[in-house]
Amino acid sequence: MSKKKRKLCVFIGVVGICMWLYWGNHAIQTTTITVAVNEASQGLQGFTIVQVSDVHNASFGSQQHKLIDRIKKESPDIIAITGDLIDSSHTDVEAAMTLIRGLTDFAPIYFITGNHEAWTHQYADLKQQLLEAGVFILEDTDTIIEVNDVSIQLIGLSDPDFTGGLDVIEREGFLSKKLEQLIETKHDYSIVLSHRPEFFDVYTSSGVDLVLTGHAHGGQVRLPFLGGLVAPNQGLFPDYSEGVYERDKTRMVVSRGLGNSIIPLRINNRPELVVVRLGS
Repeated sequence: MSKKKRKLCVFIGVVGICMWLYWGNHAIQTTTITVAVNEASQGLQGFTIVQVSDVHNASFGSQQHKLIDRIKKESPDIIAITGDLIDSSHTDVEAAMTLIRGLTDFAPIYFITGNHEAWTHQYADLKQQLLEAGVFILEDTDTIIEVNDVSIQLIGLSDPDFTGGLDVIEREGFLSKKLEQLIETKHDYSIVLSHRPEFFDVYTSSGVDLVLTGHAHGGQVRLPFLGGLVAPNQGLFPDYSEGVYERDKTRMVVSRGLGNSIIPLRINNRPELVVVRLGS
C-alpha cells in the first residue's frame, strides 16, 4: 500500500471514530423495562413511568425537542427526574427549565436531587423555578398516587451530599433511618426515587417494591462481556451501572443517564431514556 493510501485509510478511520463517538454521545436510546406488580396492585397494569436521569445540562436538539418528543411518544403517566438535571461545573438553570417547560403539559413531573444539585449554589434558584412550573419536588418526603383503586406511595430521597461530610457507613445508616420513617405499609405499592444505586442494600432492607436510580452513568465506558468500567462512589467495574437488579421483593432500575460530567465522553454507552411499565 502506498504512503498516500495509508494516509487516506488513517484519515477515514479517524473520521469514522469521531462520527461514532458523536453518535454514541448524542443519539438517545430508549430502554423499556417491564416490572411485575404484586397481586394487590393489578390495577397498575400498564402504568408508565418515564425516568429522566443525569441530564447534566446536555442538549438534545433545539429547545430540547428531540428529548421532549421522545418522552411524549411514550405517553407516560408520570415523569421521574432522578437527579443531576444540572451540572455544577457549568450550571445553566434556564436550559434545564427549557426541558421542564416542554414536559409539563402531558404528565406530572416528580423531581429529586442529585449530587450536582448539592454542589451548586444555584440549586435554590432551580428549585424555585421548578415549583413555579408545577413540578413536585420530593426532598425526603412522599406523596400518594391513586390509580384504579390502587395506592402508590412515591418516596423521594434527597442526595446524601446535602448532609455534608458523612462517611459511607454513616450515610447508609442515615438513609436507612429516613426510609424507615417514610415508608407506610398501608399502601399497595411503593416506589422510591433516589439518585444513588450504591445503596441497594438499604433499599432492599426497607422492603420497597421499586427503586429508580441513576448516578453511575452506565459505567461511562462499557466493555463487551464486562459491563461498565467506572462509576462515581463505586469505582472500577461497579456492581450497579445499568439495568434492573432484583433481591427479595425489591427491584432497582439504574439508568445510564443522558449527559456527561467530569468525564466528557461516553464509549459504547449511549444516552439512555428509561421507560418503566408496570405489568405482569
